[in-house]
Amino acid sequence: MSGLKNWDNKTWVSSANYIKSFTRFILKQNKLNRDSKILDIGCGRGKIIANISTKIRLKNKPIGIDLENNSNIDKRIIFKKINALYFLKYNKKNFDLILIKQTIHLLKIKEILKLLNLCKKSLTPNGKIFILSLDSYKNELPVFTEMKKKLIISLNRNKKIIDLILKANPKTILKKYVFKTKIYKKKYINMIRKKYISILLNLNSKQIEKGVNEINFNYKKVIKFNDKLVCLIIKK
Repeated sequence: MSGLKNWDNKTWVSSANYIKSFTRFILKQNKLNRDSKILDIGCGRGKIIANISTKIRLKNKPIGIDLENNSNIDKRIIFKKINALYFLKYNKKNFDLILIKQTIHLLKIKEILKLLNLCKKSLTPNGKIFILSLDSYKNELPVFTEMKKKLIISLNRNKKIIDLILKANPKTILKKYVFKTKIYKKKYINMIRKKYISILLNLNSKQIEKGVNEINFNYKKVIKFNDKLVCLIIKK
């Protein structure tokens, strides 16, 4: 999505603690080794798969694809600025892990079904697809009024997407990932102004500044919350 360059840049998602925590979560759910092949769809700067690569000492660099050519892309990955559907359609490699983290909601329903079919064709016999999105039922993301309205719409769509995926893949395994987040309010406000999350992209400057005033009024100097994700694990 055009303009979405800040989701993993100087947020808690880019912190060393988050990356280590998320790496542990992935490796606990999926047995990977030095010979494993990894693909990250919507990789951002590639910090997560780069850390996984270092942790298990991958022989081959993991591949990260994204429509945004972000700055500071991790050199431990092979980055491709390309549409995921196009990449997978002509891809001849098989992967042990295909990671789709907080990206699936940006696609149209038909694109999601097509993407998953292509992903399954690109898996090794024991490969897995990991799809992660915001927990639609127990979300604690700090919000202001207009942001909350957008978030509710997004979470409702998330529910439909998850139901669709489960219907098409009845053997899907569901897991939850929770990261205890602590962030200075000043830093969070800066993230809001940079529109770090997709639901903020269509808000104008007046709406953003009104939201900043709400955050200032409603939250303490240090904001604490649980960043909750639902993880769908699909096998070939």
